Amino acid sequence: QVQLVESGGGLVQAGGSLRLSCAASGRTFTMGWFRQAPGKEREFVSAIMWTGGTYYADSVKGRFTISRDNAKNTVYLQMNSLKREDTAVYYCAARVAPGYGTSASRYDYWGQGTQVTVSS
Repeated sequence: QVQLVESGGGLVQAGGSLRLSCAASGRTFTMGWFRQAPGKEREFVSAIMWTGGTYYADSVKGRFTISRDNAKNTVYLQMNSLKREDTAVYYCAARVAPGYGTSASRYDYWGQGTQVTVSS
């Protein structure tokens, strides 16, 4: 069983930046971020594999950067040029087996979520 603990959410003005962190209690192959806005389905944001390969949703490419520290079992999401439509609860996800995916079903463990609110 792997536990994920997120931090770093908050309130920011449009155009601003936030950095999310997620620490895992055990080793994982892929770690990622999903988000869910009110009334919408959970959607893929970004993922990074143990090997360093990264993936992004088109909506965040060029604005968000995912990274990880394997020694600390921690993943980061640097979010720049934030827009109001980025407002959502952001969830950290982890997959133990090799591989990745943009579907939530591909991930084994989930964090509790952290709120990101972007104001105009």
